[in-house]
Amino acid sequence: MHYQNPILRGFYPDPSICRVEDDYYLVTSTFEFSPGVPLFYSKNLVNWTQIGYCLDGESAVDLRSCHASGGIYAPTIRYHLGMFYMITTNVGGGGHLICHTADIRGEWSKPIYIGLPGIDPSLLFDGDKVYLSCTGEQEGRSGIFVCEIDPIKGTLLTEPTCVSFGCGGKCPEAPHIYHIGDYYYLMIAEGGTEYGHRETIMRGASPYGPYTPCPHNPILFHQERMDSNLHATGHADLVEDTNGNWWLVCLGIRQLPYVMLHHLGRETFLAPVAWQDGWPIVGNQGMIDYEMDAPLPMPAQATDWNYHDDFSGDMLNLRWSYVRNPEKSMYSLSNGKLHLNAADSLNEEKGSPAFVGIRQPEFKINAQAVLYNPNASNLFAGLSVYYNNDYHYDLCVQNENGQTLVFLRRRVHDMEVCGEIAAFTTDQPLKLGVQADEQSYQFAIETVDGERTLLGSGLTAGLCTEGTHTMTFTGVFIGMFSECGTAEFTSFDLAVDE
Repeated sequence: MHYQNPILRGFYPDPSICRVEDDYYLVTSTFEFSPGVPLFYSKNLVNWTQIGYCLDGESAVDLRSCHASGGIYAPTIRYHLGMFYMITTNVGGGGHLICHTADIRGEWSKPIYIGLPGIDPSLLFDGDKVYLSCTGEQEGRSGIFVCEIDPIKGTLLTEPTCVSFGCGGKCPEAPHIYHIGDYYYLMIAEGGTEYGHRETIMRGASPYGPYTPCPHNPILFHQERMDSNLHATGHADLVEDTNGNWWLVCLGIRQLPYVMLHHLGRETFLAPVAWQDGWPIVGNQGMIDYEMDAPLPMPAQATDWNYHDDFSGDMLNLRWSYVRNPEKSMYSLSNGKLHLNAADSLNEEKGSPAFVGIRQPEFKINAQAVLYNPNASNLFAGLSVYYNNDYHYDLCVQNENGQTLVFLRRRVHDMEVCGEIAAFTTDQPLKLGVQADEQSYQFAIETVDGERTLLGSGLTAGLCTEGTHTMTFTGVFIGMFSECGTAEFTSFDLAVDE
């Protein structure tokens, strides 16, 4: 059966997966964005429906002091005896935490912080024991640590033991341990989550090892592949389907043409896994393609990545995300409008601006938001292409002395430039639009009469992970903001250009 990668497009990194009978559940990282840890459901491993978040409502965590690309790293989801468990790390905000639920579509328990240093925690349920594995440090070296845990109380039952320093690559991390047949398999990412990213595996007779590396490591590696812009594959998880076939989900990046840059974020990919002499063979001899054929549990359909929202409900769609912890007073829905009450600037290092965005799923897209009240007193609002507080392009609408001024603001590093101002005298809604491709974002404003005015452009390269002045791990969101006054939006559309 044929399917296409990535299976989750846009900023959906560090996937983890589990199966319950013939249902599959998947989670990804969210870093400084909230709600935390989106939860997806599928029957065929390719078409995924978001059904909630693990860290939302009562289970939400404090991200108020979170810097860009801090926050929620690398969740793992597991199921055991009627209970789902999610374990992750709040980097800079308390460390490892764990929560659980018996109802995957309901509320999750309040997170319990474990009090163990490191990142990338995972769980193995094995008989009457539960093992926690994570990345840590010993004598100045990164390694993989294992201990026993009570997953309900979050209590460590044994002292953590370093079981591996990896298979020779830098930054051994993202461990998962599986009990398959007579062996315990320890699968990890190595090489750092850049272009040298890879996946390796080893096996032993116990969760504590000693572990013997796979003779054909790395089992997943794209750095030497020159015929594709798909790179940095790794941070993987394994699952067996109901037919006995094995699959691997992992992150990867789609690089811009001819340059080592990416801006969509690390995305989620799927590969079939075959076993040979007790070792996994991933995809096409350790590589993944955009177009693949494999025996899926059920046939896949083409995924529609377009999005429309008329804000007619009483809650925002699950695809919308905020920056850090938003105040509820900043957002409301009524009479078919989204109301954004101004808060922090988009530039605030640790603030929570009045911003809602969805992930950019493809290089070529058209997005449009309709601002209902451009002439509102003291208004400063608009449409943003947002990577983080230091990297964003904003189509701004400002009401000044009864006149509506529209201009493009571009922020890259610590530099901010505003383009030419277009002035309008109108009490009618304005359509704020952006058209994107691999080279640039083009911004325009359109009146209800169809008068269209180009406001300028920003290079795609200005919003790429490789160009940030600190190490970052996220991707571009497109959405609406308000920095002064109350902005009312009546619709938002995002269309993928084929």
